Amino acid sequence: MKKIIKALTFDAKHDGWDKSKGFVMRKVPMPVLDEKKNSSDATSVILKIRYAGVCGSDRGLWYRTAFRDLIHGSLQKEKKDRRIVGHEFVGEIVQAGSMVKSLYYDTDPHNKAKIEVGALVSGDSHVTCGRCFQCRIGEQNVCINEAILGITIDGIFAEYVKIPAKNLWVVDESRLRPEIAAIYDPFGNAVHACTKVDFRGQRVAIFGCGPIGLFSILLARHFGATKAIAVDINKENLNMAKKLGAHEIILIPKIKKDHDWESDKSVIDQIMKLTYGKGVDISMEMAGAFSSVNNSIDATRRGGSVIFFGLKDGDLTIPKFSRVIVRGLTMYNIIGREIFHTWQIAQRILNDKSNGIQDAIWNVILKKGKGTIFPFKNFTPAKFEKAMNQNPKIIFKING
Repeated sequence: MKKIIKALTFDAKHDGWDKSKGFVMRKVPMPVLDEKKNSSDATSVILKIRYAGVCGSDRGLWYRTAFRDLIHGSLQKEKKDRRIVGHEFVGEIVQAGSMVKSLYYDTDPHNKAKIEVGALVSGDSHVTCGRCFQCRIGEQNVCINEAILGITIDGIFAEYVKIPAKNLWVVDESRLRPEIAAIYDPFGNAVHACTKVDFRGQRVAIFGCGPIGLFSILLARHFGATKAIAVDINKENLNMAKKLGAHEIILIPKIKKDHDWESDKSVIDQIMKLTYGKGVDISMEMAGAFSSVNNSIDATRRGGSVIFFGLKDGDLTIPKFSRVIVRGLTMYNIIGREIFHTWQIAQRILNDKSNGIQDAIWNVILKKGKGTIFPFKNFTPAKFEKAMNQNPKIIFKING
């Protein structure tokens, strides 16, 4: 008789996309390693999930505003209706496939970070193929055949999960809080974004102060930005930004526009005033709103850099596009993390207690766990939605 566990799911048949929202706690079979039936199980592990972070993409799934085609297309391909959601995690390896040790176990006696039963691990949410051109030249973050945990394959909002061992990153719990290890993945997005250009001595505007925008403020300061300007529509998020080191904060006014892509003139005027009419050296678009994209372009000085991370489905209008070229702007598009280069940078930053970044994440963004650590066993859609809307970051406590 198969063991049954609990998981948060979306079911295309029973829940439907257009007339529902949220996730449903369902009983699902315990994942198993069966190498006779599935050869890939030889390189996979079973994890007992301890903590799991709730991402902006999970919010998009909750409110049915993102990933509809990816969810439905992947379910049809697998010939099933149900998807286990979630992709940010930290957990303990409780079982490993027969090939895991020979492929992923580091025999260096000085390296204690070993992928083995009993190890505490986090991991990347993008499961890459390792065979395509991009993977072969070290650009796994843009793998042409990638699968995404919780979206195109089953994710980690469950008591136990199966995951490829190649995606794992060993965590030293004596140096990093497990709650923060659970959000290595989104912190890595911010690291990726903040390592595309040199921040030393630069004026930086961060448009969108959700979790990854807030991480970016911490990192921009850490990497040497001399002025960090935080921009958002949410006063509470801006207050957090100020506590995390933003030199200036700008609240986007709620005014009616003819088009949702129009930039906010008052915001641009304030940024120009703060930069003596030049504009910022670096704009980071972390929200995805179409108006925010144009804000980031308009706020950047001639010869400056614009870093795009935020996502929104649909068609965007960039008025007077020629100005992007004439002003010599350089644009960067950030997706995922550079596996595992970004993870190594993130680990060294987070494990260094002297820089205060780990403490800032715990004390400010996660509010020392008050209202932000949500017991998985107590999940109800109403309670969870309330917690999610009151905090920029929520973490499930699943086991332990």
